[in-house]
Amino acid sequence: MHSMHRWLSIFGLSMSIVSSSLASAPADSISQQAWGKTKSGIAVDLYSLKNANGVEARITNYGGTITHLFVPDKAGKLGDVVLGFNTVAEYEAGSPYFGCLVGRYGNRIAKGKFVIDGVTYQLPLNDGVNTLHGGTQGFDKVVWTAKPIPGAEPALELSYVAKDGEMGYPGNLTVKAVYTLTKDNAIRLDYTATTDKPTILNLTQHSYFNLAANGASINNHVLQINADKITPVDATLIPTGELMAVKGTPFDFTKPTAIGARIDVKDTQLGFGGGYDHNFVVNQAKAGELTLQATVTEPTTGRVLEVLSTEPAVQFYGGNFLNGTLTGKDGKKILHRTGFCLEPQHFPDAPNQPAFASTVLRPGQVYTNTIIYRLSVTK
Repeated sequence: MHSMHRWLSIFGLSMSIVSSSLASAPADSISQQAWGKTKSGIAVDLYSLKNANGVEARITNYGGTITHLFVPDKAGKLGDVVLGFNTVAEYEAGSPYFGCLVGRYGNRIAKGKFVIDGVTYQLPLNDGVNTLHGGTQGFDKVVWTAKPIPGAEPALELSYVAKDGEMGYPGNLTVKAVYTLTKDNAIRLDYTATTDKPTILNLTQHSYFNLAANGASINNHVLQINADKITPVDATLIPTGELMAVKGTPFDFTKPTAIGARIDVKDTQLGFGGGYDHNFVVNQAKAGELTLQATVTEPTTGRVLEVLSTEPAVQFYGGNFLNGTLTGKDGKKILHRTGFCLEPQHFPDAPNQPAFASTVLRPGQVYTNTIIYRLSVTK
């Protein structure tokens, strides 16, 4: 797979597998290059998916991470709209989940504990007194098996088997995550998973977007979220179990509103999160139906991001913990609130919240989840 100039044509999809520059790949293509090794010596690759519009997504099988996403602005100029790094070593050294696949359980589990069928399970704590995004070695920190998928649009299938007991979770869990770069400039992520023991599962995607592609604050991005309620949290960012109406609060994004418009309002929930870091309950017509969850517009460049998913909720995180200690791909410090995340998901801490929909996956069931990040420009 690493030979220098080996070209394959699969069902009309030209795929060049090269170990030189990704930039030379043709339209509607997938190219692959070696991308170094992890600290433990596992080889990592970087894949480039391109479509005929010039859009390019670069994805590494380390954590299933979208490292770059080049999309045009209203003048047709390409810009990289996701935060990240240039090397696998930087991701290993301390990435705040830039661009990665998240599992087994996205978001927080209170005290890292949950019970299934009377059995208590304990996960490692990696967020104060709680467990965040799967634990100390979540799906963002493993090397996935990758293979290009034939078809009319460039796609990459990533697969991983999480062993029974890994990070404290029960069951051998087999996960597939397929990234597709569509003709309408969307990154589509289709998850499927099965288990051989009852387990909990909440998979998401954790790209940090900055549609200006310039490293500046995201506060002027205009956000609309299709949600009338959030799940309010306590001081450790664990849901209280209640649902809170957004009307009359800084969390009302039912109409397009600048992210920074109310960021400094004195509000208990904003205080707990240091800004926005909350689960929005999507106004979903039917459970499991693909729904437009959020739309973000960047006024200067005209870039628009639409987030669609089959999931019942979306975590909006405003980059509150970014603090200038990390250096990004452009050699600039990654400053406070220079990236935002919209993470489609089930509710945080659902295993410990009887009022929330169950996230238990049992043998014989197939977990599915679709997330779409669609990019366009204002008309």
